[in-house]
Amino acid sequence: MSFTVDVDQNQFLPEGGRTVNAVVTVTSSADMTPARSDTSGSAEIVMVDCSGSMDVPTTKISSARAAVSAAIDVLRDGTAFAVVAGTNSAWPVFPTDGTMAIADPASRAAAKRAAMSLRASGGTAIGTWLRLSCAIFETYPAQLRHAILLTDGKNQHETPDQLQAAIGRCEGLFSCDCRGVGTDWEVAELRRISTALLGSVDIVADPAGLAADFAAMMENAMGKQVADVALRVWTPQSAVVQFVKQVAPTVADLTARRTPSGPQAGDYPTGAWGPGESRDYHVSVEVNPAGVGQEMLAARVSLVSGSDVLGQGLVRAVWTDDEALSTKINPRVAHYTGQAELASAIQDGLEARKAGDEETATAKLGRAVKLAQESGNEDTAKLLAKVVDVVDVATGTVRLKKAVADADEMALDTRSTKTVRVKKEHA
Repeated sequence: MSFTVDVDQNQFLPEGGRTVNAVVTVTSSADMTPARSDTSGSAEIVMVDCSGSMDVPTTKISSARAAVSAAIDVLRDGTAFAVVAGTNSAWPVFPTDGTMAIADPASRAAAKRAAMSLRASGGTAIGTWLRLSCAIFETYPAQLRHAILLTDGKNQHETPDQLQAAIGRCEGLFSCDCRGVGTDWEVAELRRISTALLGSVDIVADPAGLAADFAAMMENAMGKQVADVALRVWTPQSAVVQFVKQVAPTVADLTARRTPSGPQAGDYPTGAWGPGESRDYHVSVEVNPAGVGQEMLAARVSLVSGSDVLGQGLVRAVWTDDEALSTKINPRVAHYTGQAELASAIQDGLEARKAGDEETATAKLGRAVKLAQESGNEDTAKLLAKVVDVVDVATGTVRLKKAVADADEMALDTRSTKTVRVKKEHA
């Protein structure tokens, strides 16, 4: 099992230059096998909102039952799993004793029968669902732990601090993909969970789409082979890491999640990996300037799992008085800087629109339209076109639509961090 780490940058800095930017592409080998021989395999939990609103309309709870069954069908034999129901409290649906079952034909059939008993009643306190899932995961020593969380509403029956405390307890224990069904839930709440737990967030506007979505998420989880991989960035004593962001396939700022891992080194979590996966990271480092013609190692970027180093790449800095070299902007760095700005512009624009600040909303969403067009992000451009009328795409001139479907606005928000990739050979 191995990773390749490719660094793409303009290593030339002008005299006195301090900032070194690089796009680090990490790719796992197609024949990946687990890094450790003592792995206990995979564990999965499905958390289902069973609050009263899941019965309005009744297709939500019936579709949720079907979705749980679809996810269970995808479980690989030998995978530990459980199903949790959540309202303003939480309880184990299968197994009912708060442990984990091992997937085989009999346990899958029993779990699906149990899922058919799910009924809608009560409130919503998502932190209780997360805390119960933590306790269940802790009963089984799996290395790869993953959960799916489904809700249709706001977290009304606990405080934001209680939810945050629950998220903190889960961090590092399991990853979590979050889905909101319908349009009465809060994107920001689910994004808090999915970001902290290295998962995804999305809307399933029509309950009929839940089963296919759950099956796809579980299929993806079953493909993971190595857990808890970290991006380790070492810098010389005189250098400081300004930021580390995942920029493809989605934008995720990892800067604040650094944990020290030795002298001048810090680890940034990347979660679990499957065979043949590839992700891009934007690393920015501030260095002390050196003389013209001098070169230094600005950073060493490694992929690590426990004590195993799985791959490594080098970020360099060379000072030059050749303006043609030092002013050249690396195309991939420029592209991903724009993609990160695109995600921010969408989220800021939608927030301003909700607050009634039409001027800011128009400016931010217009900027987003321009950035989406320039980067070739066609999917995001289509989502934007459901929220604004585009007057001039080249200048980002737009008008806010008077009437926008909640589902369209929420789809734009949840998918704002999805990026278009630029391959090195096309740069």
